[in-house]
Amino acid sequence: MTKHCLDRFPIHLGLGARAVAQPEFTGEMSWYDEYGERHGGDGAEGRLVAEHTFSEPWTSWEMHPKGDEVVICLSGRMTLLQETPDGAIVRTDLEAGEYAVNPPGVWHTADTAEETKALFITAGEGTQHRPR
Repeated sequence: MTKHCLDRFPIHLGLGARAVAQPEFTGEMSWYDEYGERHGGDGAEGRLVAEHTFSEPWTSWEMHPKGDEVVICLSGRMTLLQETPDGAIVRTDLEAGEYAVNPPGVWHTADTAEETKALFITAGEGTQHRPR
């Protein structure tokens, strides 16, 4: 058995109840492309589990077309922003221990003014990004 730090080595939950440690997260968008190549065969049922710490607003929006994403605030506080299909922005404040769900196809981003750690459980197939 090998141990890993989730903030550096995300994990893929796949078909057949598999749990596969991933290569070290680089912070580059290419990491996500390579993840898709490694686990694309699991389709919409695969999940990426990752932990990230951030201390300022995100610089982009993202959207997961094939499934829900669970966002769990582990420490600090954050505001999750979701853009509804009619263009309205819904703001959800999360504190440590609270979570929210980004539904499939909903563009989302996050704001924080303090160090915040969050856990993400993502149906990543087909994920898209755009500048904020």
